[in-house]
Amino acid sequence: MSKLDKFKRKDKNSDNIWSSISDLMSGLMIVFLFTSVIFMSKVIDENTNIKKQQQTVENIVTTYEESKENIYEDLYNEFEGDMDNWHMEIDKDGTIRFKEPEVFFNKGESEIKDQFKDILDSFFPRYINVIYKNYKDKVTEIRIEGHTSSEWEEGADTKTAYFKNMELSQDRTRNVLEYVMNMQSLSEYENWLIDNITANGMSYSHRVYKDNVEDKDASRRVEFRVITNSEETINEIIDNYKE
Repeated sequence: MSKLDKFKRKDKNSDNIWSSISDLMSGLMIVFLFTSVIFMSKVIDENTNIKKQQQTVENIVTTYEESKENIYEDLYNEFEGDMDNWHMEIDKDGTIRFKEPEVFFNKGESEIKDQFKDILDSFFPRYINVIYKNYKDKVTEIRIEGHTSSEWEEGADTKTAYFKNMELSQDRTRNVLEYVMNMQSLSEYENWLIDNITANGMSYSHRVYKDNVEDKDASRRVEFRVITNSEETINEIIDNYKE
């Protein structure tokens, strides 16, 4: 075999090798591009899902804020003329607070005083009418909350005072619940109330402070709070985020 033939054969083999390498590189490039497309598709899908979730959360928060504002306005319009006489205030979140403890119960007792019964006779049917008429499909709970100061008998330790006040606040809210549930004017709402209203004795877990000092009079109070389904959803989102 001549040197020329050997060179041509060697050159042909080199062409085949380079052709194979080129085919391999082309194949790898295709695999890389395919992988990149899949990765980018996943990223786009994830970003889309994140945006959808963010929009969902924003919508829930907006609904919650609107519900709070509307509940506040409706309750304020209903009770504006009674708040001073009843020593009552309405928070922006719709919480109604009765602030004068001597109107509700005698000190250390759970029986409702007649003056507070008179207030409840006027207040509660109107309160339920506002909530049921406008928000019954959004409400998951109506909470009657009883709050105390940290005071108890002289010499009682902190834990004893806490549990005694817990017992007292639970007895008081249960008596308030029983009283309003027995109102004949609310008989048509009975089933709905059974499903949604609760009595909650809080002891002094949520005391009121003024200048970093417990305000004992302000801490002793009765509150009516509306919990909406938007609020529950927001709490679930927060809990999931913490996990």
